[in-house]
Amino acid sequence: MTSKMTRRGFLTTSVAGGVTALGAFARPAWSAPQGANDAVRVAVVGVRGQGNYHLRLFKKIPGVRIVAICDIDQAILDERAGQLAADNIQVARYTDVRKLLESKDVDAISIAAPNHWHSLMAVWACQAGKDVYVEKPVSHNVWEGRKIAEAAAKYGRIVQAGTQSRSDQALHELAAYLKTGQIGRILRARGLCYKRRDNIGKVTGPQPIPPGVDYSLFCGPSELVPLRRRQLHYDWHWVWPTGNGDIGNQGIHEMDMCRWMLGEETLPPRVFSFGGRFGYDDDAETPNTLVAVLDYPTAPLIFEVRGLPAQAGANYMDHYKGVRIGITVECEHGYFAGGAGGGIVYDNDGKRIKALPSEGGGTHIPNFIDAVRSRKPSDLKAPVLGGHLSSALCHLPNISYRLGTQMPTADVRAQLASRADVAEAFDRFSAHLTANGVDVAKTAVTLGPVLEMQPDEERFVSSSSYDMGAWANRMLRDSYRAPFVMPEQV
Repeated sequence: MTSKMTRRGFLTTSVAGGVTALGAFARPAWSAPQGANDAVRVAVVGVRGQGNYHLRLFKKIPGVRIVAICDIDQAILDERAGQLAADNIQVARYTDVRKLLESKDVDAISIAAPNHWHSLMAVWACQAGKDVYVEKPVSHNVWEGRKIAEAAAKYGRIVQAGTQSRSDQALHELAAYLKTGQIGRILRARGLCYKRRDNIGKVTGPQPIPPGVDYSLFCGPSELVPLRRRQLHYDWHWVWPTGNGDIGNQGIHEMDMCRWMLGEETLPPRVFSFGGRFGYDDDAETPNTLVAVLDYPTAPLIFEVRGLPAQAGANYMDHYKGVRIGITVECEHGYFAGGAGGGIVYDNDGKRIKALPSEGGGTHIPNFIDAVRSRKPSDLKAPVLGGHLSSALCHLPNISYRLGTQMPTADVRAQLASRADVAEAFDRFSAHLTANGVDVAKTAVTLGPVLEMQPDEERFVSSSSYDMGAWANRMLRDSYRAPFVMPEQV
């Protein structure tokens, strides 16, 4: 991405006991690469859900010491510290990541905080001389994801994206197999997230903050506004200031796999989406049913989110070619169906051609530690630049959706009729809603605009200050609440 910088952004943040200019950190002497026999000292940030999984993995890796944990919820912080103490692991506890990053006892951090914190924490960590494992999506918007890649390069840090499928050997075998052309050229790659998501309830006013939670630190870069949903934790995925919907929550994995199989190393030149939040009325903002279309030169990438069950009252989900959460890669003479954990290649008559079994991506965090030791970014299975690109594939359709227009289902179908692959996806989309008791004849669907992109610039094409491209460009980055501001120059 070509940057047009007008100022140097040394980020100054207030912390207890003084002022620290994290943006001005050079690599300190204490962050020198660890020798083969030295322990790698790790801190985990955000330890409620995925971060607890990180703790379990790091405990198993020889030569790794968990030395600190950080969370804005004092209760969960104390609970995790107690669990670690039971395993004879004593850790420092922090509620403010800025104080953690000042510690000379930490070599690397893993970030499992909410999405809107991922990029800023990663950049700060690079500036403070730490290596970084950052959960998916690595960013909350396109612009800040690129900043992590810039910071990793500038400060010589090892930064791994949490797209664990990159450590799945079966998918490496699949990518190599597709390149042989044995089942012809790729016609489309399809990502699927058919994952049940119930409504999150509806409140009538601001809600109390749970005891022991530093709500200002929870909000961090996002606007400090009253909590207007029943549950603070996890349901942040379904509101725009902190989350990215299921396309950014689960779908980042499938987006990454699809881009990998297509062999594409940039953003697509064209994107649009359609969908909505159907079946209930709650405080969530992100769509629970969405189809995203990203037109790559190799072949289109089509992604589908479904949060409702297969039909009203069911306790199971739909599938496409046998896949509920995963990918299909559809070629001239056959297709792959599977995902993390392997899958099967079929011919067009449904006959099995090749099985690709796998144990999944459980070696992903150990791979990060191996690269921390070698100091070679090339040893990483998922360097952060690739994580940035795949995360951006989630943000782009969300931008189209948020700029979209609600219109009758029949009108949406008519506008999509010229694209057979998209019209087919829309017909299945409509049948799914009907099966869930949604009257599609009377229900509006949000159809997002088709947005043209300049992939190398990571910007939308715009010819005026008021066209859709201009509005979309404004949504490539967030507004940041001081002092939690991503610097223009990292």
